[in-house]
This record gives sequence, C-alpha cells and structure tokens, in this order.
Amino acid sequence: METIDLKKVAKFYPDRISREMLKDSPEMRIALMCLSPGQKLEPHKAPLRLLMYCVEGKGTFTVGDEKIVADAKTCIPCDPNVLHGFAADQGEQLVVMAVVTPVE
Repeated sequence: METIDLKKVAKFYPDRISREMLKDSPEMRIALMCLSPGQKLEPHKAPLRLLMYCVEGKGTFTVGDEKIVADAKTCIPCDPNVLHGFAADQGEQLVVMAVVTPVE
C-alpha cells in the first residue's frame, strides 16, 4: 500500500502553479496543486467526476456559476462538464488536492 506525505510533495513557485501528479491510473487520478497568493487555476470544463479538497490555506473555488470561499479540510465535488477552478485570492497560499474519476 502506498502512502503519500503531502507535506513532502507540496511546492510553491512564484511564477506558476505547482502541479504534482500523486496517482495516475485509469480508475483515478490524484493531483496536488499549490498556489502562491494571487495565483489562479482558470475555470474550465472536463468530462470527468471531480472532488476538490482544500488541504491548506483559503481560496475561492468556482463550480458552475457559483463562487465558494473555502478553507482547509473542505471538500467541493463537481459533476462532469461543469465549469470549475480555484484561486488563491484570500491573501495566503492555497493547497488543493484534486481527485478525478472517469464517467461510466
């Protein structure tokens, strides 16, 4: 069984979002994204099921037309083909784990 220590994986860059793929299989993909204050993952759509989990910090999450300010230990599910993204716009770093599964 694999264990992933997120504290060791988290990295921040001043000029771009850090994206670390933690698991990549046909059944599930897990990515860790670290944003410095002011950085943003532009809202986009994907034909997959998604769970955005705020690991650390506070930011604004977009799901469809809704904006949700969330902090650590908050889960935000998103259905397939729904606009989604997030921003470190609350004056602090933001760490988000995205869990993606296919639609069957």
